[in-house]
Amino acid sequence: MARLLPGTRALRTLETAGRHLNFTRAADELGLTPAAVSHQIKEIEDQLGVVLFQRTSRTIRLTEAGSVLFDAATEALDVLGRAVARAHKVTRGTALLKVTLDAQFAAKWLMRRVEDFRSHHPGIELRFDIAYGLRDFELDDIDVGIRFGAGKYPGLSAHRLFDNIIIPVCSPSLLASGLPLREPRDLFRHTLAHIEWARQGVTWPNWRMWMQAAGVDDFDDSRTVVFGTSTDAVQAALDGSAVALADFAMVANDLSEGRLVRPFELGIKVAAEFAYFLVYPKETGNDPRIVAFREWILGEVAKTRP
Repeated sequence: MARLLPGTRALRTLETAGRHLNFTRAADELGLTPAAVSHQIKEIEDQLGVVLFQRTSRTIRLTEAGSVLFDAATEALDVLGRAVARAHKVTRGTALLKVTLDAQFAAKWLMRRVEDFRSHHPGIELRFDIAYGLRDFELDDIDVGIRFGAGKYPGLSAHRLFDNIIIPVCSPSLLASGLPLREPRDLFRHTLAHIEWARQGVTWPNWRMWMQAAGVDDFDDSRTVVFGTSTDAVQAALDGSAVALADFAMVANDLSEGRLVRPFELGIKVAAEFAYFLVYPKETGNDPRIVAFREWILGEVAKTRP
């Protein structure tokens, strides 16, 4: 009689324990106790008749047999995960388009335009996955994504959306406060906000960089306020508490509707290779839902370029 194989729960426990080589960290990821993880591993060992881990008082490591089964469990879970994602896409039919994007792009740009898409394509239902982390098109139940990066995504089609131009913005109330902004040095008397971001040797423009571009060489950035996200920096400007450096595309609506103003026209670009991109698997590029969304969003982008 063929030996029974471990179920998916047991495979998940084996994969997690083998990846961490620590039952406590595996338990934290799985939402179990270390004792429960140890018990499940022992059950697998008893069921298969092999020892998976060598345990000492301080460490654990995979045995040769454990390494073989760890690799198999990893592959099996990956294959199953991709199959489940495909099954979800098949089950939900062709009327639903799932889009993954970060919170800033969603709040500051896309959500303001969703009704226009729906009016032009009433047969397509949009559903959003709001996340800063990258999604896997084969593992996650999504169709298209909007990602900020260098645009080099193997196996994916990538359409550049914006050239990121970073400009100073503030609220009209700040300009009316009695501290005029006639030249860049006038900014010294205000709280200045920006974000701190660097990737692949590229730094997101900050106030020191903007001042250098404006010809100000003696700027002291010790009084600037650094935020973790552009959303927070822009909110400080909207509240009237700071002049913020912001991506033009993300504040275009606030500018056109008068919630923010642009005290100086000078803008500086992020490194040319970095931008927001619309991405999707190359093999799905002719999907009517993706074609409709692609044509619509590229048209909207063209309207909001500075």
